Amino acid sequence: MPAVLPPALAPLLDSLRCPVCGAALRPAQGALRCPTGHTFNIARQGYVSLLTGARALSGDDTAMVQARTRFLATGTYAPVSQVLTHLAAEAVSTRGTVLDAGCGTGYYLAGVLDRLPTARGLGLDASVRALRSAARSHERAAAASWDVFRPFPLADQAVDVVLNVFAPRNPSEFHRVLRGSGRLIVVRPTHQHLAELRAHVPGTVTIDPDKERRLHRALGPFFEAAGTRHLEYTAELTRQEAVDLVGMTPSARHLGQEDLACRGALPDRITVSVLATSYRPRGAPTRTGSETRAIRRGRR
Repeated sequence: MPAVLPPALAPLLDSLRCPVCGAALRPAQGALRCPTGHTFNIARQGYVSLLTGARALSGDDTAMVQARTRFLATGTYAPVSQVLTHLAAEAVSTRGTVLDAGCGTGYYLAGVLDRLPTARGLGLDASVRALRSAARSHERAAAASWDVFRPFPLADQAVDVVLNVFAPRNPSEFHRVLRGSGRLIVVRPTHQHLAELRAHVPGTVTIDPDKERRLHRALGPFFEAAGTRHLEYTAELTRQEAVDLVGMTPSARHLGQEDLACRGALPDRITVSVLATSYRPRGAPTRTGSETRAIRRGRR
């Protein structure tokens, strides 16, 4: 039984583009199809499978997604979502389009859409397991599988806000798909973020001390900072919450849940410390000839 077109996806069709040839996409029997015939299935869970082929990424696995879902449900990161939501509300009218690049389960995108009652959202992520949750995260949130490092399957200047929360970045594509009046909002950790966790769990991913300089160097040609907020607070954790916090990060790829559960010492309090910056795009977004050829080949 083919999946029907998710209601949240219909208003975004004019913004979507075929990742193979760059043509417009239209619904066709439980899929999206371009005039050339490239077809992309709509999963029964509600997301669109745009990232296909041997080079498709797997993203977060089932255990990581489950850990993330449980941890975010505790509200520990709710202040992070609130800061992000406030910046988004300052940047866009209630009828704007919000793109969450590296959306995970859709937690942050849903928070923004709650604040913007008529905005629509699209989450992109490589993990189909996360996308199953993202597609259900909000009634106005659509989701599609995609590798953030590739040219986005979106038209030029198609969105009003790009969210990038603890996720990989593609500055040139962020710039291309943003309208001239749009904003890119980047949330990233400071060196104090989860310091207690790193002290208790050897092998936990560390924060590069050069992270900020590299971020500004990467974004500088495309964006200028419009304002930055530093959020820092402490939060108490149960043992299971500490296990889930590690389990939802890249550290989980080499630290199994069983390994963590057997550890005698896990922190019962953590520091959450992040920077959230709103960026305005420089100049008019354009796609170079090489980028156009890349998206037609389905790669960067």
